[in-house]
Amino acid sequence: MPLVQRQPALKQLTPAQYQQWMDAGYLVLSGFLDQDRVVDLRDTFMDAARGGPVPGLSDDHHAEPGDPLHRWPRMMHPHRHLDLPVGAVARRAFFDPRLGEVLGDLLGEEALAAQSMFYFKPPGARGQDFHQDNFYLRVAPGTCVAAWLAIDRADSDNGGLAVVPGSHRLPVACPERSDASRSFIDHRVNIPPGLHAKHLILDPGDVLFFNGSVIHGSLPNTTADRWRRSLICHYLPRSSAEINTWYHPVHRFDGTPWTIAAASGGGPCGSVTVGPH
Repeated sequence: MPLVQRQPALKQLTPAQYQQWMDAGYLVLSGFLDQDRVVDLRDTFMDAARGGPVPGLSDDHHAEPGDPLHRWPRMMHPHRHLDLPVGAVARRAFFDPRLGEVLGDLLGEEALAAQSMFYFKPPGARGQDFHQDNFYLRVAPGTCVAAWLAIDRADSDNGGLAVVPGSHRLPVACPERSDASRSFIDHRVNIPPGLHAKHLILDPGDVLFFNGSVIHGSLPNTTADRWRRSLICHYLPRSSAEINTWYHPVHRFDGTPWTIAAASGGGPCGSVTVGPH
């Protein structure tokens, strides 16, 4: 029987949802965003990318011409681009007060906002092999937390996310090389014996929260006509002392910057230059 943790005063979550988080390292909140906001996010980002990659915003994953990710690369830190329409819609989600309350329940303290990303993942796009987010963010002490907002229905056919329940109890590992024909990142974390990947099905408006040590990844989008768009945001506990410099500046949920040190040491692979993911 799972160990029952002492539960803090919860603002948004039920005791059962908090226990799910503690036991598995992830939690899905169905229908968290209303459909008008989902459509607004989808249409605004599609309009921004309609003419091709946007300098200073789009990240091509080093994809070659002909690769769907070369035409539709992810957008990094859209919340910083106040001069573009994507900046306003990204910030509205990134600093959503209700999201902040959920993160406060999960972390047991105030959350700080570190990163936003928008993934298009069109038909034929490669997946992202198994990895742990804190390998990149290097939050310490503690860990980052992801909030993965589904814009489209996400399942195993169009490259939805898979998580490894219980892997949040593991240390962050040094990854191995991955198969570049199936993954746009060039490394992977192997799933330890006794643990198994769980493929999730998310509908538009659902939000998946997961601990930065949770092993997770996605398959290629093998459909002919279905996109798997998502807005992914990363947060950290206010008590954290450091984070990888690539994620500076971090902010409170009212938008004010928060001073934090650059991550020290070499990380699990002895590299001080890891990032972004």
